[in-house]
Amino acid sequence: MDRDRILLTPGPLTTTLRTKLAMLHDWGSWDADFNAVTAGVRSRLLDIVHGQDTHVVVPLQGSGTFSVEAAVATVVPKDGHVLVLDNGAYCKRAGKLTQMMGRRVTIVAFAEDAPVSPAVLDEHLRSDASITHVVLIHCETGAGVENPLAEVAAVCERHGKGLIVDAMSSFAALPIDARTVRFDALIAASGKCLEGVPGMGFVFVRKAVLDGCAGHSQSLAMDLHDQHQYMEKTGQWRFTPPTHVVVALAEAITQFVEEGGQPARLARYAANCATLVAGMRQLGLRPFLKPEHQAPIIVTFHAPEHPAYDFQRFYQAAKRRGFMLYPGKLTTVDTFRVGCIGAIGSLEMQQAVNAVGETLREMGIPTAPA
Repeated sequence: MDRDRILLTPGPLTTTLRTKLAMLHDWGSWDADFNAVTAGVRSRLLDIVHGQDTHVVVPLQGSGTFSVEAAVATVVPKDGHVLVLDNGAYCKRAGKLTQMMGRRVTIVAFAEDAPVSPAVLDEHLRSDASITHVVLIHCETGAGVENPLAEVAAVCERHGKGLIVDAMSSFAALPIDARTVRFDALIAASGKCLEGVPGMGFVFVRKAVLDGCAGHSQSLAMDLHDQHQYMEKTGQWRFTPPTHVVVALAEAITQFVEEGGQPARLARYAANCATLVAGMRQLGLRPFLKPEHQAPIIVTFHAPEHPAYDFQRFYQAAKRRGFMLYPGKLTTVDTFRVGCIGAIGSLEMQQAVNAVGETLREMGIPTAPA
């Protein structure tokens, strides 16, 4: 093949040549030049959420889940009570990690095929005054549902509860404005809609909240308060930073701005999603979600109801054609997922549809409009 395989996943993603080239140089982790890159990344991240006046951003080594765990451990005191709105696999992960950190947890479960309900949240907050914080997954990529961030934030603000948002798969694509949506912490990562490479998360924390978080975290490495204090004092990371990931992210943010920022990125991903869904329907493959619940990030499709279908065979055949798909993550039905994000456009999405059609026919599975 004359190009890398296209990653149709929720991350890692297909990246541009410019982003790849940014990683060709070595950097000293305590050097002033690298510290300037880190400072620039932090400032531009705050610009994306319009959070310069109200929030700080604290970067952290590791996958996005590291940063979710760090945010909960830092923001929620040891005697806090966290309500997790659960409509999918990543909500369940947030509930599990919160429980493992010794915080009291209440899980409010919803169906996997619809958004969480702000009205139900309101009822729980009215009936249980001990709840201190709410965790929301903005885009639950287990199914691809977009959850109502602004409405949930309004309920939390009305009740005086802290909101922790996992925006891993939505940040830089779906609109998030710290001036109008109140949150205590919001977590994202380098290898998602900013189209960098994986290896670094970052947490936006309300300044007034972070100031009171000393001693909350039981982890040395994941203490965002300490990480922020050290970075503000020295300009450096406390522990060895992922230097190549940081400079790749800096280059990816430059391209994000050149493209037109969040509105332009959302428009491209929405066009990708529309091309994908329309093409897959022509092959007889139905989306799991109703259109009004679908975020343009990743689409879950019902697996073909045919005895010849096997996901691993399906995956390998699509991979040979240059496209890497994603297994389903639902508990109720057999599905697979196709991502709409990364440095790709509608042309690549149509090529992916064509590859899926060829793969199904190779497996002896009929294709016809759904």
